[in-house]
Amino acid sequence: MSFNIGGHIVINRDRESADRNLFNDYFAKNPRYNDQMFRRRFRMGRSLFLHIVVVVEAHDNYFVQRKDNVGRLGLSALQKITAVCRMLAYGLPADATNKCIKVRESTTIESLKRFCRDVVEVFTEEYLRSPNATDVARLLRIGKERGFSRMLGSLDCMH
Repeated sequence: MSFNIGGHIVINRDRESADRNLFNDYFAKNPRYNDQMFRRRFRMGRSLFLHIVVVVEAHDNYFVQRKDNVGRLGLSALQKITAVCRMLAYGLPADATNKCIKVRESTTIESLKRFCRDVVEVFTEEYLRSPNATDVARLLRIGKERGFSRMLGSLDCMH
C-alpha cells in the first residue's frame, strides 16, 4: 500500500516485520541460519559483523533506530548495515536490498556513504594502517606456515 504525503509517495514496506525476520534469521539466540550460512551470506563471521554494527552505531547516530513522525520505529542499524554489506559483498545495486530487508534505494545509498566514512574514521588506526614490524613478522610467519615463505602483500598482476 502506498500513499502521497506532501508530494512524496510513501510505500508501506512493513520494515518492522522485515527487521524482526532479519533478527530471527541471523541474530537471535537460536537463529534460523547457522554460523556457516551466516559467513557465506555476509562474507564474515557473525561476531565480527555484530562488533562492526555496535561500533558504527555508537559512532554515528544515523544508524541508531528512532521513531518517525507518526511514532513508528524506523530502520534498525541491523537493517541499514545488512543492506550495505549485501551491496559490498555481492555487488548488488542499492534497490536490490528493498526485497528482503525493506530498505529503500535512497536510504541504502546514504547508509553506504555513511558506513564507509564511519569505518574509515573508527577503524583506520587499528586496521587500515600500514603494517609495523610486529605485523610484518606475524604475516611472514603465517605465510611461511601456509607455504608462502618470504611473501607479503598482494601479487601484481598488471604485467
